[in-house]
Amino acid sequence: MKRTPMAALSLLLPALGWTASPLDGTWKADLDKTHWPTKPDIFLLQNGSYACRTCVPQYTVKADGRDQPVSGHPYYDAVNIAIIDERTVLKSARRQGKTVINEKFTVQEDGNTAIDEITDSSATNSAPLVAKSELRRVSAGPPGSHAISGGWRTEKVESSANSITVTFKTSGETLAMTSPMGQSYAARLDGTEAPYSGDPGTTSVSVRKLSENAIEETDRRGSAVITVIRWSVDSDGHTIHARFEDRLRGVVTNMVGFRQ
Repeated sequence: MKRTPMAALSLLLPALGWTASPLDGTWKADLDKTHWPTKPDIFLLQNGSYACRTCVPQYTVKADGRDQPVSGHPYYDAVNIAIIDERTVLKSARRQGKTVINEKFTVQEDGNTAIDEITDSSATNSAPLVAKSELRRVSAGPPGSHAISGGWRTEKVESSANSITVTFKTSGETLAMTSPMGQSYAARLDGTEAPYSGDPGTTSVSVRKLSENAIEETDRRGSAVITVIRWSVDSDGHTIHARFEDRLRGVVTNMVGFRQ
């Protein structure tokens, strides 16, 4: 049988390095299998003042239900803390006058568990991230402080699909990433720095190929490394592991995802 030109070309693709990578495809995280950071978030609400001790950078503002300016945060330039009752606080954030985060933090009656509900469009060019977290108290606030004060550790999270889905595609020695939230990059697999699009807190990225099944992604803000992610695909080709190292907060999150 005579071989067609396209059929002949297909035989050359593996030799040219154009084979599909195990990383290629769309992946969705299974939050029930996620190991959240052990380091707690720490807040203090007392005497009309709210402080986020584990925000980077930290900030302290009046808790009077009015916008208060903050600096050094790429996702917002003003926050608003409104006390609803002795167990509930509404937090919102704005960037250039536009609301980008709405959050409701409610301490349960036992005083040791809390529910955090958030709608966040600070780093998306499409529908906002919508999430609900369950937290457990690991330390108490000082006497007389509001119930949200103290240290809280995340135990469970439910989140909209757009925040836990990612697509990879290799082309030669370049890896492209896209997400439903609008983030994207195309970077060579040799560690060359490339632009990162769609996230005001991330300006560039570099990617190194560790093995046929694994890469290391380094995200930067300016010249500073902010996140290092190691992505690795199991031999089954259907399971991906992601180790997120947040260099700013000094915490690690380990996630497991599955091919869609």
